[in-house]
Amino acid sequence: MSIDSLEWESQRVFLAVLRSGSLSGAARLLNIAQATARRRIEKLEASVGVSLFLRTPAGLQPTDAARELSDHVEAMDVAARAFSRRAGAGADAAEGVVRVTSSELLGVEVLPAMLLGVRQAMPGVRLELSVQDRLEALPRQEADIAVRLQRPSEANVVARRTGALRVGLYAAPGCIRAHGLPQTRAQLRGLPMIGPDRRLADRRTLAEHGVIDPDQAFAVACDHHVAQFAALKAGLGFGVCPGQLARPLGLVPVLEQEIGFDVDVWIAMHGDLRRVKRVAGVFDALARELDAYLAG
Repeated sequence: MSIDSLEWESQRVFLAVLRSGSLSGAARLLNIAQATARRRIEKLEASVGVSLFLRTPAGLQPTDAARELSDHVEAMDVAARAFSRRAGAGADAAEGVVRVTSSELLGVEVLPAMLLGVRQAMPGVRLELSVQDRLEALPRQEADIAVRLQRPSEANVVARRTGALRVGLYAAPGCIRAHGLPQTRAQLRGLPMIGPDRRLADRRTLAEHGVIDPDQAFAVACDHHVAQFAALKAGLGFGVCPGQLARPLGLVPVLEQEIGFDVDVWIAMHGDLRRVKRVAGVFDALARELDAYLAG
């Protein structure tokens, strides 16, 4: 196998097929012809000397060899995107790509309205949003700016606390009508609760703050925070969420004087990016938006 023959374009197609499950899907992702995608996969398979996909009626299924290579090509894609963001505009330019990452609940329910103001202030910036609970590494340039619910600990990272989400126990009005408004913790037992499924850290947090008993059973169990919030809004049970989200929707606080805790919100970026005008501009504008939102 010639290392020189493993050019990035073929590997991009390989990654696109992994993500889409088909040559046609990969072609759409990369805006190339399907025949071109097929040729590049065939060339890559010839270079590595193994089959990377099994052709099935359901689409292309990755082989064991493809799965072993997937982490490497994902890392290369992260590096290539970081290179493109850095090279796409000069340090003094107020335009170009800025990648922002955040947790799922913040990224879906909080940040979009804030980013409207950022876009209006910096119309030349194109935003890439990575919404996931996995922490993207700022030192490895997986993202330019991170909004996190825990203090960043990486070296050479500039971080600022913008405030806190006040998390409490809430229920939709329909849920209260169906089950009543508990006046004591004891009355919570037996009521339908919304909470984590397999995420033990979340369960421990709720138990430590007195929201649930350690052996609490949930009527609706899900590890996805956005799905938990959707279940809460739909009236499926009692669950925790930030008051900043609950109040505008008319969700009813439950045992407000007894149950509640703060979750700090941090915004962070790699220290070297302070010299990059577009990244620093987005950081400062987003920090101001977060300050105002959390203060309110």
